[in-house]
Amino acid sequence: MKIIDISQEVLSSRVYEGDPAPWGERIMDMKRGETYNLSKISLCAHNGTHIDAPLHFFEDGKSVDEIPLEHFVGECFVAQEKGEIDAQTAHKILEKAGTLGAQKRILIKGEATVTEQAARVFADAEILLLGNESQSVGPENAPMAVHKILLSKNIVLLEGIVLSNVREGRYILNCAPLNIEGFEGSPTRAILIEE
Repeated sequence: MKIIDISQEVLSSRVYEGDPAPWGERIMDMKRGETYNLSKISLCAHNGTHIDAPLHFFEDGKSVDEIPLEHFVGECFVAQEKGEIDAQTAHKILEKAGTLGAQKRILIKGEATVTEQAARVFADAEILLLGNESQSVGPENAPMAVHKILLSKNIVLLEGIVLSNVREGRYILNCAPLNIEGFEGSPTRAILIEE
């Protein structure tokens, strides 16, 4: 079994334009003669590797704590893509995923953009999770339409993953978010397990 970390380091992570950047500090430090180390951190729920819950774009959408853990843990398929992913490409990705479990969690590797047409294909297929390397699923300058198509079907978005050292194929994914009541997003330590 091989475990692959596909998360960004939090404090140096990429930040979506306009979001606050993460920061941390040591407030108790044994190097200063204190009896223990203690740190605090401040970050946006969407910094670095994170998930978006439906509440991100829907007032009555599910929050992070209301989504079943099955969305975040299970078989997945990593698809190598480049450029705009249209409906035809989305269908091909689902075909390549093969097994029902892997078809439920799709991760897109590469500089690829999910279009509205592709989002509808994934929504119609009733996947549980869609992930990508960008800080936002959909065009970075106008991601709302793609988000709404997917989140309206309770499809979790896993954004800001790092797949440069991962080849296309099937894996076990674990990207469970923090259990934060009422939040629309959460950081996650996303990992793939290769058997």
